[in-house]
Amino acid sequence: MSGSAPRIVMKFGGTSVGDLDRIRAVAERVKKQKDAGCDVLVVVSAMAGTTNQLVGFCQSLSPLYDAREYDAVVATGEQVTSGLLAIALQKLGVPSRSFAGWQVPILTDSQHGKASLDSIDGARLLGCMAEGMVPVVAGFQGVGPDGRVTTLGRGGSDTSAVALAAAIKADRCDIYTDVDGIYTTDPRIVPKARKLDKITYEEMLELASVGAKVLQTRSVGLAMRERVRVQVLSSFEDGPAVTEGHLPGSMVVDEDEIVEKKLVTGIAYSRDEAKLSVRRIPDRPGIAAAIFGPLSEANVNVDMIVQSTGADGTTNMTFTTSKTDLPRAISILESVRGAVQYEELQTDPDIVKVSVVGSGMRSHAGVASTMFRTLSERSINIQAISTSEIKVSVLVAAEYAELAVRALHTAYGLDDV
Repeated sequence: MSGSAPRIVMKFGGTSVGDLDRIRAVAERVKKQKDAGCDVLVVVSAMAGTTNQLVGFCQSLSPLYDAREYDAVVATGEQVTSGLLAIALQKLGVPSRSFAGWQVPILTDSQHGKASLDSIDGARLLGCMAEGMVPVVAGFQGVGPDGRVTTLGRGGSDTSAVALAAAIKADRCDIYTDVDGIYTTDPRIVPKARKLDKITYEEMLELASVGAKVLQTRSVGLAMRERVRVQVLSSFEDGPAVTEGHLPGSMVVDEDEIVEKKLVTGIAYSRDEAKLSVRRIPDRPGIAAAIFGPLSEANVNVDMIVQSTGADGTTNMTFTTSKTDLPRAISILESVRGAVQYEELQTDPDIVKVSVVGSGMRSHAGVASTMFRTLSERSINIQAISTSEIKVSVLVAAEYAELAVRALHTAYGLDDV
């Protein structure tokens, strides 16, 4: 514990603060935690739909907008929410003050639109809390080396909350969202999906990276590095008890806090992938560098690389990237066609990546074979495979996404209550 009073960061996403009534409800929830004896710091996102509207304004004026001015525009969404919530808290008799990222300060690098955190000085916030106030910090934003406002990329408020929790040495970081926890898979697809009481940082990091939308990947990586205990819970149900004895959400914790490690903890899927195949390339040293080097320089992330070599001295290189990066990836590959000397470039945006994740895989064989057999029995063709120590991912046609997720959830015994 950080002292006699539990120190908690409460982060509220866009749907949680979507209108004035919801902001009032958030204020009541914060007051409840404060009245229970906690020192509270709040982090907020922009009101639902606001960021999309602001991004749309920038794109309508100029598709090739200045990223520095883009940040100046889109960061205003969180600043509006933080001020409104501070006003709502004051109306309830809770002393509160809003903070923009630069006022904390939250220091970042200069990569506008997708800045990385450098450091946070929590002294001003701790001083505010010591006076009995609730600081309300605008998430998603910071200040770069040149003093200009920066933003952390989509989902960046989760990262802000975890980083602030680390900076003030909070006992817990509660992420309030429109779901009541972390499930074995998407309950909209599998009604038998179960809420997990606890999940390891590593499992959550893998699930987030392969499509689970509950937490942003960077926030989980930061929580794991800083050992911040994170709880995911619903904004629209009764708040948690202050004690650790009964917490209604899902906790993301160290592996040693979980006694029984499941073979498979969850099934995730991502529809945000696109497949590219560079075909009939002369098979010689340096080909991979000639293809992936220019993509890396253009900040196009690639995944699930498969190389197949034919008997005729040519090779095929197949890989995935995000759908948003697909046009840029095509442009880059067309520009290096002369150097690489490939015959054909094929693309397919109608694919989905399905992944099984579980820390129990480290000590058990057969996880991958169960996955392959299950999909084969349902005539689902696997187009690519990638693995890590606790994850197996496959690429399948988009039309089979829900069938694959349901079948795998059953195959690994996750339907059982």
